[in-house]
Amino acid sequence: MLCECFATGNNFVYFPRNLLKNHTDWIVFIPDILFLHIYTTGTQRASISEGRMEKGKAPCPRRAQIQRLLAAHYYGVRRKSFIRYMESKDCVFDETHTSVYQDMDQPLSHYFISSSHNTYLTGDQLVGKSHLDAYMHALIEGCRCIEIDCWDGPDMEPIVHHGYTLTTKLLFKDVITTVEHHAFEVSPYPVILSLENHCSKEQQEVMAKYLISILGEKLLRSPLDQPTTGDLPSPNHKKKVEVAEALSDLVVYTRSVKFISFTHSKDKQKYSDNTSMEEKKARKLAKASGADFVQHTQKFLSRIYPAARRMTSSNPNPQEFWNVGSQLVALNFQTLGLPMDLNNGRFQDNGGCGYVLKPAVLMSSQRSFDPSCSQRGVEPTVLMIKVIHGSNLPIPSSGKPLGSFVRVEIHGIASDLCTKSTCTVKNNYLCPQWDTTIKFSISVPELCLIRFCVRQPTGFLSSNFVGQYTLPFTSLKTGYSWVPLRSRDGGSLDPASLFVYVCCE
Repeated sequence: MLCECFATGNNFVYFPRNLLKNHTDWIVFIPDILFLHIYTTGTQRASISEGRMEKGKAPCPRRAQIQRLLAAHYYGVRRKSFIRYMESKDCVFDETHTSVYQDMDQPLSHYFISSSHNTYLTGDQLVGKSHLDAYMHALIEGCRCIEIDCWDGPDMEPIVHHGYTLTTKLLFKDVITTVEHHAFEVSPYPVILSLENHCSKEQQEVMAKYLISILGEKLLRSPLDQPTTGDLPSPNHKKKVEVAEALSDLVVYTRSVKFISFTHSKDKQKYSDNTSMEEKKARKLAKASGADFVQHTQKFLSRIYPAARRMTSSNPNPQEFWNVGSQLVALNFQTLGLPMDLNNGRFQDNGGCGYVLKPAVLMSSQRSFDPSCSQRGVEPTVLMIKVIHGSNLPIPSSGKPLGSFVRVEIHGIASDLCTKSTCTVKNNYLCPQWDTTIKFSISVPELCLIRFCVRQPTGFLSSNFVGQYTLPFTSLKTGYSWVPLRSRDGGSLDPASLFVYVCCE
């Protein structure tokens, strides 16, 4: 018979009850410290030789932390307190990726860049409100490409809104002032101003005047000295600089041009030009000519934006466009759901700076890559995730904890897409235990995102969202760790979390 223990592999093990002094004892296994410490519900304390536990031996990277904990003489520590201590210190996201660690000296076309569509809107595309806070929030979330739709306004003051709709209006000069205040709060890397220009020549001159006077030296107005030619500058070359994407006299890089064909771009397009297209056209090209699309985005910037029919400000799945290397997949940041979960997961990598280096499979000049084709001849990576238990899950608004299950999703190229779920544990939101092992076979893991989603079943095939967490496969830490759950709007649900074991083969 085994004593009760909240399993954390690296730090807890099961131990036969008949070797304990009473049945209320529970055990902390600390291999690095070379002994077992037994906590009891009273003040009793004892040590047992590690030799008996050789089978359960596991590495413990937190020796100093646990030594300090033991030194504090928490003889009567409660299990919940100790578990929460361990939870707060060991997230499934690789902590080395919480700061900028990637090479930031490559051309801009080599990066995925966090991008916003109709950034000014806080609601739908027809009657939604425009607000300066929308720009502030996008920039604080690490967005590095924001959209400004410019129209003639009264009294020679250009305005920003969604044309031919009932959306409210902002003054262009106020938008630029807001951008100047918040552009580099969380990231020092370049901000691209995507100006959709519908203004008369006279008001374009007013716009140019505001850009120069408000942004000052932050506005890039002349080409940068570069060590190489024929390429866009790197993020480091343009640190703390805003780049206008319209108003011809101010455009140095990222001039928007119409996409005609991949052959035309290869022969005629300048490296500094940016092609912008709606999702439907991009999707069609990706399916028909995936390898050509990948080669195109190795050199040129490609911006893809939601279809005009998305009047409720819904978003496409950005993964299908990242798969072909599109750098600027613009999303409606105000709209919650899976696409923004994926976007937030992708760009929490590399310190959340808004620039993530594209994987080598998208940049190779030696091997053609088509994400719509099966990757034959490639040895797949086997990802094993054991979902052990949850902790402090949020109780539904109904107040009745009906049950919960965890859905683990793989988002990558078409052949890697997969979703698997645990069983449902009923009436336990404090510490539901699933103990479910899930395996995935992934052919291009470097493009994948992993999404953990906790849901509450409401019917035979229906369920409600409880919490989620998304991260890149390349930032996934192996071993035992905690998954911190986030709300639908991306906010923390702490202390709600999942305890998992991750292994790659």
